[in-house]
Amino acid sequence: MDHLKNQHTRHAKGHFAMTVVYSFTGAAILTSIIFSLLLFLSIDENPWMKILFGTLAVIFELGKFFAWYEFGERIARNDFIASLSAFTFYAILAAISIGGSIGGINSATNTTQRHIDVKQSKVTAFNLQIAALEKEIDLNNIAAAKYIELNRIATGVARIQKENALLREKQIELAIQRDNLPVTNQGSISGLIGSIADGLGIKAMDAQLGLVVFLSILLDLFGAFFIGLISEELRFTRTLATNKQQTEQKTTQPTVKKQNNEVSNIETTLSRAEILYQKALDVLHAGEVRCSKKAIANKLGLNNEEVDQIFFGLLEKGLVTQKANRHFTWQGERA
Repeated sequence: MDHLKNQHTRHAKGHFAMTVVYSFTGAAILTSIIFSLLLFLSIDENPWMKILFGTLAVIFELGKFFAWYEFGERIARNDFIASLSAFTFYAILAAISIGGSIGGINSATNTTQRHIDVKQSKVTAFNLQIAALEKEIDLNNIAAAKYIELNRIATGVARIQKENALLREKQIELAIQRDNLPVTNQGSISGLIGSIADGLGIKAMDAQLGLVVFLSILLDLFGAFFIGLISEELRFTRTLATNKQQTEQKTTQPTVKKQNNEVSNIETTLSRAEILYQKALDVLHAGEVRCSKKAIANKLGLNNEEVDQIFFGLLEKGLVTQKANRHFTWQGERA
């Protein structure tokens, strides 16, 4: 059972794992900022306004992710009212961010589509020219047939054949130019959009809009997930540090308590000895009892050890003397 319990024990993530987490988080935040900048910078062409709107985009993005971090912190503290305000703030900024990401990704896909459209228009133009030349060749062939009927092969047909040869050369030249048009660099995105449109049976524009909305929301969720992961890890490490400190304090407290009790007992003992000594001194000074251990013990209700300590103190201060027969004589003044 202990082995299974250890298998499911939560441990702090290592340096490699946290490096990966911070890298992914930074990449998600940076990408989201760039897409928002693409939208905000297109609002106004004035350089100063571009700077202002660009700064606003960065503030919104960083504020959005910090609001999500704060939301997790407040949820962990069970402060649901405060967490609701943080989530509301995050939702507003996330909506702006997703709009910016949609604008940025849509701008990229539109650029791709424009490249494709430009190439397609050039191909169409070449095809129209080739078709026009083909029609001209067909008309020349009809005219040649008339010349043959009129027995004017030498004059009319020879001229038409020469014209048709020139037209064929032009057709070949146009076909070569058409086929040598540069390949669109970003055709993969267009191919993806086309595949989605064909698979769902919708228009290419609708497929493009759905794709950019999906990618924008996914980017925001990706960043929010890793921000929440970092927040939870920081809380966990703080909890570990707190528990370790409390364990160390509990370990040291019994020793300190024992030392304090020993000091307290010594102080109590000293205080009692001083009190008993003073009482014995008072009764001897007043002449209430004769100067003997037995008399003091009976008067104050003391044991032998306490009486010995009292008379040792009296002897040390010269208040009593001890005769050869071990009896004591009071030397202090009587009241």
